Amino acid sequence: MTLSSLSPRQSLAWPLALLTALITLLAAGPATAELRVVATTADLGAIASEIVGDQGKVDILARPGDDPHFIDPRPSFVPLLNRADVLVLVGMDLEVGWLPTLITGARNPKIHPGQSGHFDASHHIVAADLPRGPVDRTMGDVHPGGNPHYTTDPRQGARVALALGRHLAELDPPHADAYLERSRHLAREAIRLAQRFEMRFGQLPQARRQVVTYHKSWSYVAGWLGLSDVMQIEPKPGVPPNPRHVALLVDTIQKRQIPAIIQLDYYPTTTAALLSERTGATLLQLPAQTRPGQSYVAHLEELATRLYETLSP
Repeated sequence: MTLSSLSPRQSLAWPLALLTALITLLAAGPATAELRVVATTADLGAIASEIVGDQGKVDILARPGDDPHFIDPRPSFVPLLNRADVLVLVGMDLEVGWLPTLITGARNPKIHPGQSGHFDASHHIVAADLPRGPVDRTMGDVHPGGNPHYTTDPRQGARVALALGRHLAELDPPHADAYLERSRHLAREAIRLAQRFEMRFGQLPQARRQVVTYHKSWSYVAGWLGLSDVMQIEPKPGVPPNPRHVALLVDTIQKRQIPAIIQLDYYPTTTAALLSERTGATLLQLPAQTRPGQSYVAHLEELATRLYETLSP
């Protein structure tokens, strides 16, 4: 049968049927197409990648060595966000200096706050360092919603994984079982890692579990591994050290015999190296985020292993 052999009514119904089918396919969204996820940090990207699997693609905005507080947006960010089905962010105002403008510029209503494609991972964790009163700029870079460096703790990562698995399952029902199973597997791996290193660090003498850190990045690690984060090199979060504070740090490290100074790899090492030279404390730089080709759990295992080796007598 050809179009010329159709009746006028049939000729009209044929293109209408094709148009209806096309609209149905377009409306199906992730159920019939590759799920597109954009994560703001490499840790969240690694978590998302393990859960999404071969059901979609995950792109990451901040590179592993970038300070996620301060990201220079690249031209590629806007098209990625424009096409995204889901945006996964750290939250707690970590990305407040650069992400909102990108979301607006992407012209993708799905990823706006409150919409189905906006996944704020901080809504699913137990926050540390919640301020007890009003916050203002005189206090430094204090986050009103709590400390945003929670992906350094596998227990918090497990919470994020489970919540993200449920969220993706709701967005893409045909692949719901796969998302849920992969998220549960990742959460189990993370919890097993957490328990294993809790036991190892628990065997260290208390005096060897003291550290000085550069920024208030280690609260979750300290809670996980039973460490005492005695002082930060920054006198206030985000404020560079001054000579008076450096002198206080030297005195504290020497008096308390603090064995290590630890910091993430995107912070400057000048002051930390000076403190190490003057006090004998070991300076340990650790990777801030999961590297390409590395799993989230492997990243945290590397971090905990190197920290344990440094603190061991």
